[in-house]
Amino acid sequence: MKNESCTAKSPIGVFDSGFGGLTILKEIRRVIPQYDYLYLGDNARAPYGSRSFDIVYRFTLEAVRYLFGQGCELVILACNTASAKALRSIQQNDLPKIDPNRRVLGVIRPTAECVGSMTTTGHIGIFATPGTVQSQSYDMEIGKLHHGLTTVGHACPMWVPLIENKESEGDGADYFVKKDIDQLLHHDGAIDTVILGCTHYPLLLPKIEKYMPEGVKIIAQGPIVAASLANYLERHSEMEQRLSLGGGCRYLTTESAEKFGDLASIFLGEAIHPEHIDL
Repeated sequence: MKNESCTAKSPIGVFDSGFGGLTILKEIRRVIPQYDYLYLGDNARAPYGSRSFDIVYRFTLEAVRYLFGQGCELVILACNTASAKALRSIQQNDLPKIDPNRRVLGVIRPTAECVGSMTTTGHIGIFATPGTVQSQSYDMEIGKLHHGLTTVGHACPMWVPLIENKESEGDGADYFVKKDIDQLLHHDGAIDTVILGCTHYPLLLPKIEKYMPEGVKIIAQGPIVAASLANYLERHSEMEQRLSLGGGCRYLTTESAEKFGDLASIFLGEAIHPEHIDL
């Protein structure tokens, strides 16, 4: 008799500490819309960026376990902080005990893989939250994949609050985006490629493009992660065959469902009907 967990059809779980992962989910659904998705935002405990490694790991593992309990066989950590501080421990220590047939994937490695072919000078800038910059996860991942590249991380602590307070199009956003770009390029004027290492940041892309010098490439994660996931499923038919093909999406949040729905519409460009859950 076959193991039931291996034959059951399941949605793809997508987790973020808050709203930013919606930019990843939106691109994934654009590229591979045929699958079912279950998004979970731990908004009640966000932001994760300033929390310790241990707390981020514990919170992320709780979310992954919850999504597994909802039938997800594959979970995407659509959160740079969770990918930086929790992914490796979950993959190496927890998955073998929980279920070695399930998978948890992050957003840092797919992004790091693409930069080698995009830079000419070999100098990469990384805009991210303080927690992601402090973890040096991008620096280490890029260093493993591409020898000889120079990486410079720059924390942008004001960018997420601007977005979540619906100020991404205001004058305050201009001030902080220009300030952070100037500081990054003052630190290393040879940078020709910049990674947006937080899933919120694509909402500031018009401002970033406005103040970024001509010729500097800007890497947003959504399209890269979506293409990487599509490729992963093509290469791993044993996982792809376990996924449900309804084209639907449910949204869960640990915060107020009404509040989540209001802000989520900024990221998705459409109204949704989220559900409140407790972790």
